[in-house]
Amino acid sequence: MSEETHARQLVVFTLGAEQYALPIEQVHEIIRYSEPRSVASRVAWVRGVISLRGRIVPVYDLAARLGVSSEMSDQTKIVIVEAGAETAGVIVDDVEEVLTVEDGQIEDVPGADANLIDSIAKIGERLVVQLKPEAIFEGLELAPA
Repeated sequence: MSEETHARQLVVFTLGAEQYALPIEQVHEIIRYSEPRSVASRVAWVRGVISLRGRIVPVYDLAARLGVSSEMSDQTKIVIVEAGAETAGVIVDDVEEVLTVEDGQIEDVPGADANLIDSIAKIGERLVVQLKPEAIFEGLELAPA
């Protein structure tokens, strides 16, 4: 019997000097950054909302959510993520690539915030932090400003 290996595809993006990823099946699309309309929120990393083909989508500052420093540039993108019934945009510095990783390249992250971080993918010398999309949106309530 051969041991079956599973591969997963990840959308890899940068925030500051770090590389993060989301499962490709939960990334709906990637759009150029446009300034979201502000909404009232008690949560510092909620940036506002955008209209995506007539649908109102909340936009979150993922760097602020993760406590990473990042700066807006011409490369800044909004990744539209679907997690369960939720759809939201997360602001990232740039989208790098779609990467296929094998189970053997994935490791749990000891000491990390297990609610937010799923695992780490080791690709050569690179470490890519895989996030849990549903955890990004937990405990949020938005009200139009």
